[in-house]
Amino acid sequence: MSDAQHGITSLFDLAPLGADSFTATSPPVGRPRLFGGQVAGQSLRAACLTAGGRPPHSLHAYFIRPGSPDEPLNFDVARTRDGRSFTTRHVTASQGGKPILELIASFHDPEAGFDWQAAPPSGTPGPEGVPAAELPSFFRHPAGFEVRVNPRGEGEFPLAHPFWIRMAEPVGDDPALHACLIAYLSDMGVVSSARAPGSPRRLATAVTLDHALWFHRPPRADRWLLFSVHPVTNHGARGLARGTLHTEDGTLLASIAQEALLRPAPG
Repeated sequence: MSDAQHGITSLFDLAPLGADSFTATSPPVGRPRLFGGQVAGQSLRAACLTAGGRPPHSLHAYFIRPGSPDEPLNFDVARTRDGRSFTTRHVTASQGGKPILELIASFHDPEAGFDWQAAPPSGTPGPEGVPAAELPSFFRHPAGFEVRVNPRGEGEFPLAHPFWIRMAEPVGDDPALHACLIAYLSDMGVVSSARAPGSPRRLATAVTLDHALWFHRPPRADRWLLFSVHPVTNHGARGLARGTLHTEDGTLLASIAQEALLRPAPG
């Protein structure tokens, strides 16, 4: 594994602090505050470490306070339930003794059932027909992701959905790590995609309030995924977006929903 690749996967090397408690640090990438997808992904990792190998099928996270990249993150896991088919975990991520995120994750033993999905999005060229993205300076993440997106017009957000994304190199076969990487990238560009069409680009506040992710099929973060998000509604300074992650052959891998705080700028 290259040093660049290790930059993102190392986020999920949590160190044990005690029974069902873990800690992690964040690499300096120039962000003034922690990326929400990182904290959600690390919280999912903490939950996975206590779930006995069952794969996650969903998570629901509330962002309470902004996180600081220069402080260690602590993760405390509550074992809510261990059933015959499902496991539930509640994770509190904190810094300086104060919670910054609360996450509930559910895990499900694989079992037989119907295999159906709605039609995948159409009209987007495959990843080989889309150029590599020239990402904006504020798009600060540890090295390791490859992104391809159709060129945007002048003044448009440069990383707009839909776009193709994958890990730039293989990351092995640990299903929990792939799920955590999907949780990380599932927060990319979603706040901007929650804005109402035609609304002003300039906002006084644009942050994630809560985030939900469902894994429909076993995830692979090192294969191309079409990440498509669209706004559903804006009202009362909040905006809701829904999205999907499809493989190259159109298989629905995961779905997301996110509410963002979108406060208009004065004037």
